[in-house]
Amino acid sequence: MLSTSDFTVRPMRAADLPAVLDIQAQCYGTALVETAGALASRLDLSPATCWISAVPDGTLAAYLFTHAWPEASLPPWNGTLARDWSDGEPLTWFVHDMAVAPIGRGAGLAARLYEAARKVALSDGLRASRLVAVQDAEGYWRRLGYAPVAKHSLGAKLATYGKGAVLMGCGM
Repeated sequence: MLSTSDFTVRPMRAADLPAVLDIQAQCYGTALVETAGALASRLDLSPATCWISAVPDGTLAAYLFTHAWPEASLPPWNGTLARDWSDGEPLTWFVHDMAVAPIGRGAGLAARLYEAARKVALSDGLRASRLVAVQDAEGYWRRLGYAPVAKHSLGAKLATYGKGAVLMGCGM
């Protein structure tokens, strides 16, 4: 069995996307699989806050996509993103997707990826975070300080993230 020290953590590169898609399929089945184009647009939007973890032979074990986004809206699920907000608009650090393949489970990879991206987001001046919890992950995100956003007008867009999706937020 691999230990935490066997895994490297580094910023994601475009060449990692095929392996990311494989992990996504392992973790989500067909329900929440996004296209390569949608994920590539998130990496293009914020390469410094998208991270992966790999074993010594280079096999990817986990990934994380995050980016800045206007706090009054949600990025489209499985949609192509571009920076289309105006300067001065309040932004949040949006945690879009994190998945750990079976080879990496139990090694603390999710926490390592999250903290690496969080440090970059903080250095970029972001002070609040949002995400959409799916697949009953609300409890995990609560342990990191997130709480459901009680009042918002994003119901229709939130519904595109799947049944039971919960908009959550926290300070950083």
